[in-house]
Amino acid sequence: MASVGFVGLGIMGTPMAEHLIKAGHEVFLFSIPSVPASLVEAGGKSCASGKEVAKQANIIITMVPDTPHVAAALFDPNGIAEGLSAGKIVVDMSSISPIETKEFAKKINALGCEYLDAPVSGGEVGARNASLSIMVGGKQATFDAVKPLFELMGKNITLVGGNGDGQTAKVANQIIVALNIEAVGEALLFAAKAGADPAKVREALMGGFASSKILEVHGERIVKRTFNPGFRIELHQKDLNLALTTARKLGLSLPNTATAQELFNSCAAHGGSAWDHSGMVRALELMANFEIGQKTSIVVRPA
Repeated sequence: MASVGFVGLGIMGTPMAEHLIKAGHEVFLFSIPSVPASLVEAGGKSCASGKEVAKQANIIITMVPDTPHVAAALFDPNGIAEGLSAGKIVVDMSSISPIETKEFAKKINALGCEYLDAPVSGGEVGARNASLSIMVGGKQATFDAVKPLFELMGKNITLVGGNGDGQTAKVANQIIVALNIEAVGEALLFAAKAGADPAKVREALMGGFASSKILEVHGERIVKRTFNPGFRIELHQKDLNLALTTARKLGLSLPNTATAQELFNSCAAHGGSAWDHSGMVRALELMANFEIGQKTSIVVRPA
């Protein structure tokens, strides 16, 4: 059994760490503001700092919200770097900047340790069901050493390339997810405004070429008006900001990504930062002055 550290025990990190504990691994835990009691009751060991976690564990996983949080977890006083010794492995499973990730990896490598960036997709449901997709950047040998742990948390596990490439894959994933949410929102809003039952339209589309995981999961959220996260809009805003900022540095134009970000911005302006990202449809509804589920009488404007 491995000696594992886990730093960052939020809506995603808690079930991920729980899978490792239930598999019999010795798991050392640290989180702000505190380690969930349920993990300690399950057999996890609460620590006072990231430094203490890194001293105790051979493989240290971080799962925190954004780039500055990873930097703090790794390099602040009493952070993970202070507790590392040669030969240990740091695995960042957060979704952060690919460019900053490369710099973090260099700093950890300079301490005689290995580094993997291994962001995930699948949200809270995937974390709880151990069905996350895990996109990994780093050395093959390091990936092979950690893969048995990844297999306890996810199903689709891919070594994409070197450090930073896992984060690049995750940003690409978030572009696709955002644009699919926007497409599903537009389609169901169109159907509802035209007088059709959006639930029945979704059911019909699930059997055709328009079928997707977004239509299945978030289409249902949109129809049922269940916008509790899930994956918060503010976190998807962060990911699209990474996409747009990096694209600008690469000289790329991502016009539809920018549109999706503006729709998230509109939701946030209306108090929706903590809505599930399927709540993007509310920005479309505001522009239409119509809410899915609202009854309508069709008015055909003359050509």
